[in-house]
Amino acid sequence: MENILIVDDDLSLLKVLKMRLEAEKYRVTDVSNGSDALGAATDDSFDLAIIDYQLKDENGVELMEALNRIDPDLPVIILTAYGTINKAVSAIKKGAYSYLTKPFEDSDLIQHVKRCLEKNKLTKEVKELRGMVSEKFGFENIIAKDENMKTVLKKIVQAAGTDSNILIEGESGTGKELIAKSIHVSGTRGKGPFIAINCAAIPESLFESELFGFKKGAFTGAVKNKKGFLQQARNGTFFFDEITEIPVSIQAKLLRVLQENEFYSLGGNEKIKFEARIIAATNKNLFDEVSKGNFREDLYYRIHVIPITLPPLRERRDCIPILAHFFLNEFRQQMKKNVSQFSSAAMKKLVNAPWPGNVRELKNVVEYCVAMSKNPVISQDLIMLDPEDLCDELKPFKEAKLDFERNYIIQLLRLTGGNVSRAAKLAGKYRADFYDLMKKCGVKAEDFRDMV
Repeated sequence: MENILIVDDDLSLLKVLKMRLEAEKYRVTDVSNGSDALGAATDDSFDLAIIDYQLKDENGVELMEALNRIDPDLPVIILTAYGTINKAVSAIKKGAYSYLTKPFEDSDLIQHVKRCLEKNKLTKEVKELRGMVSEKFGFENIIAKDENMKTVLKKIVQAAGTDSNILIEGESGTGKELIAKSIHVSGTRGKGPFIAINCAAIPESLFESELFGFKKGAFTGAVKNKKGFLQQARNGTFFFDEITEIPVSIQAKLLRVLQENEFYSLGGNEKIKFEARIIAATNKNLFDEVSKGNFREDLYYRIHVIPITLPPLRERRDCIPILAHFFLNEFRQQMKKNVSQFSSAAMKKLVNAPWPGNVRELKNVVEYCVAMSKNPVISQDLIMLDPEDLCDELKPFKEAKLDFERNYIIQLLRLTGGNVSRAAKLAGKYRADFYDLMKKCGVKAEDFRDMV
């Protein structure tokens, strides 16, 4: 629920404004002077302020500037009488979002408020995405301490500088969408839209119309024209999450779009240019899905231009303390709680857990800890894990052996830069046997080669 601050010394109008906005389900704080407004802005966070231009012994524009010193991103709508419109226009030049001339209709007020809040929301989202970029790796919100993840991030930074299609593979919860957004923001299409869809969440019967859009009358229920996701992504990035869930019937049509860079909306007879970068993600081995006949091979090669594999959290345990403290700081600020650190036993428990849900699971566990902790230090009894997952060291022999083999192969390929022949020689194995072992462990040599 959006939070709105109203400042007007006309108490009758103040009451009416509050009633109108609360009827639209907004949370409203109403004050009659600048001093109370500044106090409210210090104590609370607002999504919008509505300020009368001429307050008693005060100027609404000066109050707006004072509020913006507290919250630079706070948008403001100025209320003005007919004779002071020129001054209201001047207020817009100084940073106000818009102005409303008194008296005004309810519909005008609500329309201004909705537009302002929508614009502010989009501005915040863009700011948050751009905040991911850092000088070191190009991705401020991605934490990497271990060499494995640093290697992956270097590859991601290189990929962001191209316009090639990218396939991100990794277990659920490893941060595939965060990587996709970061690539978009720091890439050549960063100023364009980022359109993301979860392919598993769209019913097969709706997939084509959602993807390509449609014209009025194209089918029963098509009462107006609608832009599809592909058109919305123009000059930006289209992110297919869980791409293996795209219906086979749609895969052929998507392939045609990628081959010809154009398409028709349903019921349309005009070609629409497709001008976007494709980033796809999956928690499955996409090549295996091709082998099983679940995914078209020709589409696989279209999106598998730059492959990126994100390691699971259990293979980057050096990152766990940093991630845990990052989430701790995030949640304690959100919840306004005096929780500052983990006990040594709690941190040991976090580091040794297997984390089948990866970073997402770790974030959820830390959120629970901050919410439930009554002390500044989080104790180990607050680390709520599945009893079966409490100790990574007690895996079945077959699973522990596979983990060892996978880590061993990864180290060899990293050492040899993805040269399978050299890696096999160092391991004392035949090249063919080494390839079989790589396939068994789900490791790809190209993930360790420098991109050309």
